[in-house]
Parts: sequence; structure tokens; C-alpha cells
Amino acid sequence: MDYNFKVPENLRFKFAEPLDILIAGTRDETLTQVEDIFREFLKTNKNPNFYIVGDIVAKDFFANKFLKSFIKVCIIDEKTQRNRIEINFKGFFEEIIEFQNPKGTIQKESWDLFKSIIVSDKRTLIKITEGEEDLLVLPLVLGLPIKEQVKNFVFYGQPPITDSEFTIPEGIVIVDVDEKIQNQVKDTIKLMEKF
Repeated sequence: MDYNFKVPENLRFKFAEPLDILIAGTRDETLTQVEDIFREFLKTNKNPNFYIVGDIVAKDFFANKFLKSFIKVCIIDEKTQRNRIEINFKGFFEEIIEFQNPKGTIQKESWDLFKSIIVSDKRTLIKITEGEEDLLVLPLVLGLPIKEQVKNFVFYGQPPITDSEFTIPEGIVIVDVDEKIQNQVKDTIKLMEKF
């Protein structure tokens, strides 16, 4: 992509809605459900790859030996609700990349960044040194290939939303990356302002 994108002020609520499957509940409840879903998923004989966006989800997945084993990429900014968060990634990632992504935007460089990470197939940690990671879910979902024997899933935390058209509970969102979701993401990006 040749442009940076930002969320129009009047559409902020739209970008707060879950992109795919929302598992509502506390961190412990949602993590247990995610583990159950993927223990069942393994019976399909497909390999899952996990792409994690957000510090809390990354911390929880890293604390769970089963879920941790499927992580390919984590995108974090080492903050949660403006508080610093520590996660022990020691020795797990093959590559650590620092990236800037101002709040409410998708930087045009992110498209090439994800393309090169996915092609490299290395376990990669992306640290957002300035800005935030939330919207990077969109270029990440578009960059992931759809393959027969490997299934890609993107995970991110869903904060509770009380000021949109309907109330959205807190939980974790599982994005099952397929053509339908990628088309939905393309439509979402068309709503954004180019700059």
C-alpha cells in the first residue's frame, strides 16, 4: 500500500467492534475456552499458527505452555491502559523488530513489514516503540496466506464497549483467517482516511 491510513473520528465505534469470533469473559475464562477450542482443532490434522496482537493476550498465551507452542508473531507496545507491562519472551523469538505506528493509524510500511516476516517464517516479536498496535490487526490479517494444511489465526483482546450501538463484553477475539475475513478487512480499510 502506498498510503498511511487513519480511523475517521465519526467511525471510531465501528473499529472497536470484534472482527470475528468473540469469546467473552475474564482472562482466565477465555484462555481456558481458547485452549479447549484448539485441543479440538488439532484433531483436524491441520497445523495452527498463532499471531498475537496486544500485550495482555501475549502475556496470557506465553503463560500457557500449550498455546505458546503455536505462536509465530507477537505485536506488543509493552503497555496496557497506559501502564507498563513486562512479559518474559527470553529465547523464544528468532527476530525482534522495533516499529512505530502512531495511535489510530496504520503506517504504510506495515504492509511490507508483515510480508517479509511471513515469508521469513521466523518467530518474530514486533515492538511498537511509539504509538499502538491495535489497528495492525488489519494489515496482518490481509498479509497472511490461506493454505490447505496450515491454518492461521490472529488473536487480540476485546475491551468492553458500552457506548456503541450495542454493548460488547470484554474478552478475546479469534480471527480465523480466510477469504471472507480478508474481504471484510479490505472493506473496513476502505472506510479509513488516506494520508
